[in-house]
Amino acid sequence: MNNSMNSRKSAARRERLQQRIDAGFVAKHFPEVASIVINMMYNQTGIQKSLPRMINFFPSSYAIFRVDCLSSGCVDGGFDLTQVIAAMIRNRRETAKGDLSCESGTSPDHSAIVYEVAIQYA
Repeated sequence: MNNSMNSRKSAARRERLQQRIDAGFVAKHFPEVASIVINMMYNQTGIQKSLPRMINFFPSSYAIFRVDCLSSGCVDGGFDLTQVIAAMIRNRRETAKGDLSCESGTSPDHSAIVYEVAIQYA
């Protein structure tokens, strides 16, 4: 990997950390939420095997619901579930299913997830 790619990845990592800090905690924004579980199946173009992922959020978790893309060459992409989760909480829904494509501008079929979000309320 060249220095330019390392530098971009390092800058992206610092930016993600700052976004987490800026987002605050789930308990502050959504005090009625006890837990959020995101189950997803990660699919990457050219790879036949799907990868399952599960991410848990608790009141002490940062309130940023963005999942990084697993593609090794993807720096600025990922999957933002913030709108999905905010709408679920606003409407007090317990489950939602859907799919998202990676936000990377490299290719529209770069990678995708099929997700299911489950929220437990306090």
